[in-house]
Amino acid sequence: MWADLGSGTGAFTLALADLIGPGGQIYSVDRDASALRVQARAMRDRFPETVVHYIEGNFRRPLDLLPLDGIVMANSLHFVRDKEPVLEQVRDLLKPDGRFILVEYNTDHGNPWVPYPIAYPAWERLASRSGFRVTTLLAVQPSRFLSQIYSALSRI
Repeated sequence: MWADLGSGTGAFTLALADLIGPGGQIYSVDRDASALRVQARAMRDRFPETVVHYIEGNFRRPLDLLPLDGIVMANSLHFVRDKEPVLEQVRDLLKPDGRFILVEYNTDHGNPWVPYPIAYPAWERLASRSGFRVTTLLAVQPSRFLSQIYSALSRI
């Protein structure tokens, strides 16, 4: 079981469904009910065998989820100024050796649309302080917005 926290209309939820395969289960959490409805339609059309639990809620608050194999936060953590309490909750939702995938802009300087991004070197330090024992940079891609975006895998 996986979760996509701050899932929006579901680009990464759909990618998870594709990777997990038929019979997989995903918790999709977002504050925007209309975005979750858009996501649900796309999921039914493309991955009808995947079970998705849609949760209208705020990932900054405690979530009552089963222990998870993994969590994805793609372009959502940069909305959080004080990241450590959120990361503590994320860590506590994971099974032993659970995986956390972060997709984020590779800068420490925000703007009105991306207020609190975290560059990869700062992410490595924060992940370690937050109880993740191994963090690996997966990829860095150019971005027309804020220069670069990266993906990283952290394990507890």
